[in-house]
Formats: sequence, C-alpha cells, structure tokens
Amino acid sequence: MSLRERDGAAGAPWDRPLHGTLTRHVVESDLLAGNPLGDPAHRPLWVYLPPGVERDHPRPLPSVYVIQGYTGQIDMWANRTAFEPTFLERLDHLFATGDCPDAVVVMVDAWTSFGGSQFLDSSSTGPYMTYLCEEVVGFVDELYPTVAHRDHRGLTGKSSGGYGAMVVPMLRPDVFGALASHCGDALFEVCYADFRVAARKLRDTFDGSYEVFFEKLAAADHVDLETYAAPLEAYGYAAAYSPDPAAPGKALLPFELSTGRVVEDVWAQWLDWDPVRLAPTHADALRSMKRIYLDAGNRDEYFLDLGATAFAHEVEKAGATCTLELFDGTHAGLTYRYPGAIRELVLALAP
Repeated sequence: MSLRERDGAAGAPWDRPLHGTLTRHVVESDLLAGNPLGDPAHRPLWVYLPPGVERDHPRPLPSVYVIQGYTGQIDMWANRTAFEPTFLERLDHLFATGDCPDAVVVMVDAWTSFGGSQFLDSSSTGPYMTYLCEEVVGFVDELYPTVAHRDHRGLTGKSSGGYGAMVVPMLRPDVFGALASHCGDALFEVCYADFRVAARKLRDTFDGSYEVFFEKLAAADHVDLETYAAPLEAYGYAAAYSPDPAAPGKALLPFELSTGRVVEDVWAQWLDWDPVRLAPTHADALRSMKRIYLDAGNRDEYFLDLGATAFAHEVEKAGATCTLELFDGTHAGLTYRYPGAIRELVLALAP
C-alpha cells in the first residue's frame, strides 16, 4: 500500500474551489499614512467576482462592500467553523447557484491597533470612513465593472461592521445607497452601558492602568479574551467616539477607571454617535436608501436585537422603510446570515 498525491483541491469539507474569482489586492493609502497609531498604511483589499464575470465585463454591475466586526481582519473571512462553509464559500455559492444577480463584492479591512475603527474618522485612530468612501470605492470603481453611483452601491456588516453599515450611509449617502446591518451596535445605553467589567479587569490584572494594559497586550503571545476583551473594547470604542483632542492616538474614557462610574460629558459624546440618535437628524439620507435590511439574534448577548428594533423604529419615524428580522440566535455564528443580506442589497441595487 502507498500514499499517492492527487491533483487539484481536496474538496469538501476542506477546500471548496470557488466558481467565481477572488482577487487579493494590497493597496497603499495616502489617507492612512502617518495615522496616530502608526498602523500600516498598506492594507489588504479583497474583491470577489461571480462566475463568468471578468474585469472587462460588458455590463456594469452593482457593488456591495462588506465590513467586519470589532477585531476583524480581512483574512478571517477564510476561517472555517466545524461542519460549515466559510464566508467566501457561502458567497460563491450564492452567485454560482444563480440565486442572486451578478455583483461585485468588496471586502474591506479597517483594523487598528485598538482592534477596530468603527469605520469613523477619528483623531485617535485615523480617517477610516474617508478611506472607505473615497479611496477604496474609487479604487474599485476604476478597476472593476461597477456602476459608479450611490444608487448601485451598498454596505453591509455585522456587530461593529453592522454599526458602520448603519452610520456610514447616513453620513455619506452620496457614496452608499443601501445598507444591511447584522446586530450592529445601536442603542448605546443598552449595549455599552456596563463599564464595570472593564474597570475590574483593569484593577485586578493591569494595575488600574491602560498604559500597563497595552504594554501587556503588545507583549502577550496568547490573548485571553476573558481578560483582555472588556478593557480593549471600551478603549477602542472611546477612540472612535470620544478621541482626546489634545492627544492624537489617545481617547477620553466614558467611565472612571477606579469605579466604573460613568463620566457624563464623555458619555454624551458617545451617545451622539449612536445610530438610534443619528437617525432623526439624517432622515433625508435614510429616505434615500434603496434598501435598509436589519437582523439580530433574539438572544444577542449585547442586546443588539433591542438596538436593531430601536433603530428600525427611528427609520420608520424618518419616513423610510426597512425590514427587521429577529431570529433564534445569539451574537455568534451568524456567517450563514450574510448571503441573504447581500442578495437583498443586490436586488435593490441592480441597474
């Protein structure tokens, strides 16, 4: 008996060859150069084309931009969960089966040393919203067969990516004309209000100091999320919502480190960025959307099903229409929800 090498991919359940084409670009950003955290200005950017679609495709197509949750890095799209296809394989299946009209799908990386950017421009992290809206969109429209117009361009994501998918189209309706949000951060007093855990972790493990926290994080060869997640998320969100105007790369915290007590004036800055509170002042942008699709698990650990419901109510008060689906699930294991939302956007954005 002998072991013989075979040609081609191993196939399911290991490696399902794509029917379409995934191009892994590396781009250099002028906007991110010299950012306050010293994070790389070169970024991976992945673009998927359905089967039969090439860059010289004769008919312009709609485009959907997919953004990630907190701590997300673009290569995580290839991660596999036991017994399930990866996101890339699910995306490919959506188009290969003919269940969705052709579209260009773009995967964007907005990671920072704090774990993420919330897809906002911030003096603490860098101009990540402008990077997405100006540089990335311009790059894709130049190289790929897209309809270069907001009425044919959508944005979708989960968690912090879902937050970006709600907020960026409200702030930049000239760029995005449809949105889909999976359990995006919303109704901040419900999803963010508990700073007690971060304060305790800092006290018990990091000498009550973020300087010590980030020193240990940088030196760690294993990041135990039970220990690191709460302080990291609190600081990362603060970097987006309440950057310190006197210290680029630093953030004003919405809680006292020693007690977890809310610092009201900083917390008020956070609330200004809440999608639920942004919606009434961006009613025109919401009414201009060709599709607003929201979903969340009804057992979401961060109560983002309540946030999605509150945002949906504000969308409707603004005179816009949306779809809200609450399904049996938590905040995790939602990769299977992505293709349906992408299809919803493509159908609405098709020329």
